Amino acid sequence: MSDDAEPVVYLNDKFVPASQAHVNIYDLGIVLGATLTEMTRTFAHKAFRASDHVDRLYRSARYAGIDLPLSAEEMLATTEELVERNAALIGETEELGVVHFITPGENRIYAGNCADTARLEPTVCIHSFPLPFEEWLHFFTEGVHLVTPSIRHVPPQCIDPKMKNRSRLHWWIADQQSRAVDPKATSLLLDLEGNITECSGSNIVIVRGRTIYSPTSRNILEGVSLVTVRELAPGLGLDWVEKDLQPYDVVNADEAWLTTTPYCMAPCVKINNAPIGDGARGPIFGEMIAAWSELAGLDILAQIETGTHRLD
Repeated sequence: MSDDAEPVVYLNDKFVPASQAHVNIYDLGIVLGATLTEMTRTFAHKAFRASDHVDRLYRSARYAGIDLPLSAEEMLATTEELVERNAALIGETEELGVVHFITPGENRIYAGNCADTARLEPTVCIHSFPLPFEEWLHFFTEGVHLVTPSIRHVPPQCIDPKMKNRSRLHWWIADQQSRAVDPKATSLLLDLEGNITECSGSNIVIVRGRTIYSPTSRNILEGVSLVTVRELAPGLGLDWVEKDLQPYDVVNADEAWLTTTPYCMAPCVKINNAPIGDGARGPIFGEMIAAWSELAGLDILAQIETGTHRLD
């Protein structure tokens, strides 16, 4: 690769160098925060379950009334091309996070004198970045500390959580509260009735015995990583139950995990400073991450902890 090689971004019908990819300040994604999004990751430079992410993006767009100019098949093919081009610019053991975002387009009124040039069709962008595994290393060496701030989850009667979006100011405020308790804390929001829901970029499950419990799908975005864990569970002799759960249940669980695209899974060791289980990464977590590693074809923990990914 040349020293001046630059990643590409797909933006509104063409690939452009990342340094030239810009969204107009009049875009409704900025004016209204009206943005739908997805994030996929690679394993060994191949996008994992990209079709699941793209399909969910199109379900979100249908619900939001955004008519995309690409078919789902075209979006998937474009995603795979972007991954191939940008993966050539990173190291063999590095991986990409791949982000899709779409908005309804630009706001003609805010554009004022520039209204004649406003883009009135949806903004479509796909970009990528090397996954910074070092940012999440402490999740595995120390464990995740969950904190439940006073900010509550947006009720499904307002915005259906199955539609993945970037209207996330409430998460920003929640994180400020949580990090006042612990600078490394991860916010876990409760719903209006006190049930646990999800974290900003991840789902949570708890384990008791050989059963995994998940909050109800009415209250959460059913993440692709959550689905992966659910699909792997039977092969490990683990049952799956979906039900309302409260912080009480988390405190009294044997284990708790986050599931998410960038690092797949992480062990939660305490909630609001109370230990979960014995306050350490549990054995069933080890079983599940090993099964996921086999599915991915590389050692997920080794990739995060040591920068290698050989699956022995």
